Amino acid sequence: MENMNLNKHISGQFNEELENLRNHVMKMGGMVEQQLTNALNAIETTDEELAQEVLTSDFKINLLEVSIDEECTKIIAKRQPAASDLRLILAIAKAITDLERIGDEAGRIAKVALKSFSGAQQEFLISLDNMGRQVLKMLHDTLDAFARMDVDAAFEIHKEDQKVDREYEALTRQLMTYMMEDPRSIPKIMDVLWSARSLERIGDRCQNICEYVIYFVKGKDVRHITRDQIEKDILGSGQ
Repeated sequence: MENMNLNKHISGQFNEELENLRNHVMKMGGMVEQQLTNALNAIETTDEELAQEVLTSDFKINLLEVSIDEECTKIIAKRQPAASDLRLILAIAKAITDLERIGDEAGRIAKVALKSFSGAQQEFLISLDNMGRQVLKMLHDTLDAFARMDVDAAFEIHKEDQKVDREYEALTRQLMTYMMEDPRSIPKIMDVLWSARSLERIGDRCQNICEYVIYFVKGKDVRHITRDQIEKDILGSGQ
């Protein structure tokens, strides 16, 4: 986190606490990214064992979220941080909630690998995988932007969510058409549909994390405002 200037504090222990907090968040991010990777690989290779591993290891992410949240609370109580230090801790506290939810969505996606699909239905798994790889890259780039607190990268990733939304809408239309043509396929296709929805939600979570990066760097809460407003009023303000 080069841009965070963690060495500015007189208290070396405070620096260490912030660095440990940062390391734990990136560890959690890495675990979540691996969960999504495994879920997508399980679908691609119909690997039930890998899918089960995703489902059974989710508790590790949950435990880490609780641990990091406790760290944030202790630092606030002990150090009473202000300005950028407080924004950093608040950004981390919010980000870990989104990361935990991404882990949950990865588990839902992994369940598709436990189903059997006919040859005609395999094309939808391919479409799901294509969307999944796009979202996986978005997650990877989001974690990288968060690690460096790179506001420009965060804004570019924020815009990527539009592509994910379009991909989701296109896949949904395909799935709905297929179900109307073959009602017997509805239970299986619904599994794919819900997985696509999970991927779309992961894109939203990545977008949230990017907003936390902007909040930390610029000191402005950009939730619920348009991208044009963010670009013009926040990023272009020079604040």
